[in-house]
Amino acid sequence: MNNTESKQNNILLEEQKEIDRHKITADQMPKVKEPAVFVVAIIVAILGCIVGLQVQIHTGTTPDTSIVGAIFAILIAQIPLRWLKPFKNIHRQNLVQTTISGATFASANCMFLTMGIPVIMGWPQLMVPMLIGATLATIVDATILYKSFGSPMFPAEGAWPPGIAVAESIYAMADKGKRALLLLVGSVAGWIGAMIGIPMDLVGVVWVGSLVAMGAFGVGALLKGILSTNEFSLTFAGHTGTFATDIFGSDFSFADSVSLSYLGHGAMIGAGIISLLQCARILFKKEENGTSAASRFGTSLSDMKNALSKGFIAYIVIAIGLAIATGLYYEMGIVKLIAWVIFAAVAALVSELIVGVSAMHSGWFPGFATALLFLIIGMMIGFPTLPLAILAGFTAATGPAFSDMGNDLKAGWILRGKGADMELEKVGRKQQYYAELLGFGVAFVMVAIFAKGYFNQGMFAPINFVYQSTIEAGSTVEVMKWLAIWAIPGALIQLLGGNHQAGILFATGFLVGWTEAGVVILIAISIRAIVIHKNPERDSIFAILGAGALVGSALRDFSTSMLGLFKK
Repeated sequence: MNNTESKQNNILLEEQKEIDRHKITADQMPKVKEPAVFVVAIIVAILGCIVGLQVQIHTGTTPDTSIVGAIFAILIAQIPLRWLKPFKNIHRQNLVQTTISGATFASANCMFLTMGIPVIMGWPQLMVPMLIGATLATIVDATILYKSFGSPMFPAEGAWPPGIAVAESIYAMADKGKRALLLLVGSVAGWIGAMIGIPMDLVGVVWVGSLVAMGAFGVGALLKGILSTNEFSLTFAGHTGTFATDIFGSDFSFADSVSLSYLGHGAMIGAGIISLLQCARILFKKEENGTSAASRFGTSLSDMKNALSKGFIAYIVIAIGLAIATGLYYEMGIVKLIAWVIFAAVAALVSELIVGVSAMHSGWFPGFATALLFLIIGMMIGFPTLPLAILAGFTAATGPAFSDMGNDLKAGWILRGKGADMELEKVGRKQQYYAELLGFGVAFVMVAIFAKGYFNQGMFAPINFVYQSTIEAGSTVEVMKWLAIWAIPGALIQLLGGNHQAGILFATGFLVGWTEAGVVILIAISIRAIVIHKNPERDSIFAILGAGALVGSALRDFSTSMLGLFKK
């Protein structure tokens, strides 16, 4: 046995020891309603909301605070107070991280961002109805994932990279050992790499997630970077190296090209259609009782179908409520109003499914991309300006909570023994759902208190300006033509990628990526592929190093965000 195989066996043995050491029964599962857990969870949720809102306004992104929440719970367990000692339990730590994670993403991505769309377009009186509608949509979003997690479409064994990073961090800080050392190495590399401009979160996702999915993302990001700059150059640590200029000619301008500007959107449409067909194939597949992993973990195909059906009905009800509360019936006739309600509900459900499968495979959720996509389709249908603004907000509210809940449940699934005790898994999953709802409640209050003050200062989520300009620009036959053309390669990539969602990830990479991201992803893929070629068992080492890179990058981003708060 060589050193690598010995190291691999030691890691697997250590992992099993950790599971056995922290093994509990369903009756011993900590509860969110415990006074200590409830109070601490609210405190960290408030912190998460503050950071999330500030970072969303100034950068257009939202930091991953789940790891910070877990660390916070671990640190307070060291305080010599009897009522804080229970936080040495990893399952309480997991409940705390679930709450802060839910609060951060809900406040910044699902509530504040969506409220800003009608306000920035001249309807500040619709701020409260939009907040209520977005909050209800967020709850439905998370509930559908809670009911679907562990199913064939969203298996617990799926990558869910941030969830793995959180679980590995909690285990490492609780038990030390060789896995903790590997995680520390990855974390240090993630922090240092992020400092010099390397997107180490992407490296972490590549080493934890699907190579096919992330390869598609990397190609899309690289293509977007080269097209948008008309050159191939890389910038790291403040230094830029240019390897080729005027690749497409000196007169080429990506921004002025309608055909290329909608490449990502068109590819997302084509890939999205195929992805829906793939999801439908799973939904209507005949279920074999007792043989699937889903049945072992308590989530069957019938459970998932039931969750999606009830979720769609809930979205219909929320869309009707929004139409009434925002006065959309003054803007459209009864036929178009009914069409708007149905389209809004379909868009919300489809958006969360696309975002969910993307997040599961890559750790990235293309919420902005899918909301913009359905906004453009709504423009083609011919909805007026106000209904389009409400549609954009409603769709944007679905997806972030879905993916975040998936990551949190993945972490809990690992910490609870990977489904070995089905009753424990069910009870633990339910407590995490309650923790997520608690985070949403804190987020609602925080956004209700502070949003108007931000808006009065002209401070909005940057993406709000994109939605505004898109609606005001309107849709043309030229745009529709290129969306249809680019849908074809998007669909083909999705088909060729099988269940890896390659088309969705390619479109996402093109919409949000840049040159350095594409290059780093492809290099990280090459390293992992070469190393595990002769010995696939080495992949578990990459999983821990990748989780460490995600941890280091997340902590660096969080610390930078906090420093930014104190400087302002």
